[in-house]
Amino acid sequence: MPAKYLDSAQTESSLSTDQTRITITTQRKRWTRTPANITDALDFWSFAGAAANVVQQLGWPEVAYGVMESKVESGALMVHPWKRARSTTQYLSVAILGTEAERIAYRKAVDSVHRHVHSDENSAVQYNAFNRELQMWVAACLFIGFEDSHQLLHGKMSEEQAEAFYQSASTLGTTLQVTEEMWPATRADFERYWNIGCERVVMDERTKQFLNDLIGLRMIAWPLRLPFRNLLRFLTIGFLPPIYRNQLQLDWTEDDRRRFENLFIFVSFANRFIPRFIRHGGNTMLMRDIRRRIKGSKNLV
Repeated sequence: MPAKYLDSAQTESSLSTDQTRITITTQRKRWTRTPANITDALDFWSFAGAAANVVQQLGWPEVAYGVMESKVESGALMVHPWKRARSTTQYLSVAILGTEAERIAYRKAVDSVHRHVHSDENSAVQYNAFNRELQMWVAACLFIGFEDSHQLLHGKMSEEQAEAFYQSASTLGTTLQVTEEMWPATRADFERYWNIGCERVVMDERTKQFLNDLIGLRMIAWPLRLPFRNLLRFLTIGFLPPIYRNQLQLDWTEDDRRRFENLFIFVSFANRFIPRFIRHGGNTMLMRDIRRRIKGSKNLV
């Protein structure tokens, strides 16, 4: 019997959205196209919060230990960070831009890796990468990352825009084992799910050390780390909800929040003059590579 992590009968959370989401006050930009769609969120600046998104995923102990203890060294975050970043971005590209057949092919490839990710008798936490609830949590974190970055770049969405954006995003989970029935039906249902899920966010000392090393870019060689460390640390902390900052004891002031938003206001303005094919070029190239690999029956991950 698969482990159950959330009480399906629970409808309210002890946490408020102010605790589980970052604050965004930027108003909607005049030049932003509506309705919002997840495909519009594949701007290269959307990945500025990638490290923060990993931190959020690892807020659930089962996901954290699955990553920290993974026996698949070729995809280990702290050993092969660039390969892990590429495979994650590739997954997002397929989930959002791929056809159903391409998603099925990628699911089979990921399954071949996930088959080796499970706890054993020495594990402090029991986990299995095939557990749908754990995959649902990871997919929810991915959606949060896209929604936050999209609103930072384009301004806060109205309820109607937020609903349209959300309805276009279910393939973030269903590309793996998450079923359509598991994906909350509406944006309001998702918010309840998210707040309830954040009640499970807890980090022991091993997880905190791992995540602080991640935030400090310890997995990257120092010549590359030094020039970008402060900026990426600032971006990562900025994308983390208060509940995560508190557990990791990361300082974040109201002045920091304003500087964070102002940075994205500037980026949003600059983006007006960068053609879409450049801003989305990385994902386009990844999809071409995936289609070439599928056609040639080559490994996808």
